[in-house]
Amino acid sequence: MKRFDWVEASRVEDAFAADGSVVMPIAGGTELLNWMRLGIASPDRLIDLGRLPGLNGISMSGGVLSIGALATLNEVGEHPLVTQHAQVLAQACLKAASAQIRNRATLGGNVLQKTRCEYFRAEAPLPWNCNKRAPGSGCAAREGLNERHAILGWTDACVAVQPSDPVVALAALDAEVELRGPDGTRRLAVVDLLLTPSEAARAPTLTAPADAARMETRMRPGEIIVGYHLPLTAGSKSAYVKVRERASYEYALVSAAVALTLEAGRIARARIALGSVALKPWRLPQAEQALVGLAPTRDAVLPAIQAELASARPLAHNRYKVAMAANAAMRAIVEAGAAA
Repeated sequence: MKRFDWVEASRVEDAFAADGSVVMPIAGGTELLNWMRLGIASPDRLIDLGRLPGLNGISMSGGVLSIGALATLNEVGEHPLVTQHAQVLAQACLKAASAQIRNRATLGGNVLQKTRCEYFRAEAPLPWNCNKRAPGSGCAAREGLNERHAILGWTDACVAVQPSDPVVALAALDAEVELRGPDGTRRLAVVDLLLTPSEAARAPTLTAPADAARMETRMRPGEIIVGYHLPLTAGSKSAYVKVRERASYEYALVSAAVALTLEAGRIARARIALGSVALKPWRLPQAEQALVGLAPTRDAVLPAIQAELASARPLAHNRYKVAMAANAAMRAIVEAGAAA
């Protein structure tokens, strides 16, 4: 790890100097320090956002739950407003990492963490190809060990997945992310914040096809996340299902977040997002429409989910993810329905 300068931000505007390479913002540090150790990032200066006032609050006003970017995963997961009105987010936060890491990791930084692809997360210099680390070199996972990789939204440039748990819950809750930068404040739907390689390849600012693997978000230079806003639906119940190889300190093979509104025991509105199937949380809009009027039971809802996932494109070693994703979504619907 090379030497770097450390600057403590006293106001949000101090962070606008961050350009994502030479100067980078840091909050909890649970992700960025790993990037620096592996050679993924080597900034000359870090701008510490951890002491900025007003960015760790959790409040509700006018039917909208607002969460500051500096709120830690444990703070979000244990807060009464979140557990009462956005149970799926509380569950996702508390199923992420270990308790020690959750005490440091912020909700702002967690959704921007990079893939856990073994070919990407290796110490420099890499002994294999990775377009995320060396654009134009290729994707070793495409024909390599890809049992944990994408079944949706991938291209030959990159087949990785996004590992965040909370971002899946936020997508299912129709949350918006608030960004602030040199050009002011703006909001994006959380589901639109992150980009799959196929979406990045269509971006008008892309200079070369190989760069699509490195273009991961719609954030502009100098922007930081300052908070999230979750519109609450009266009577809505939600649940998060995380399928992993062990129950503690493990990333998801597949996850599913669901928010339901029921009327007379039938689904009146459904929102479904899948995790660890693409480089962003993946909504299932066709299934969401097809579920309206159905009972939240396994036999009623599973066919609609399976029908939408028929378009999935599994790789050589991860075909199991298609069935696993469908069943995870079904389980989340059944759990949310039981809660209602």
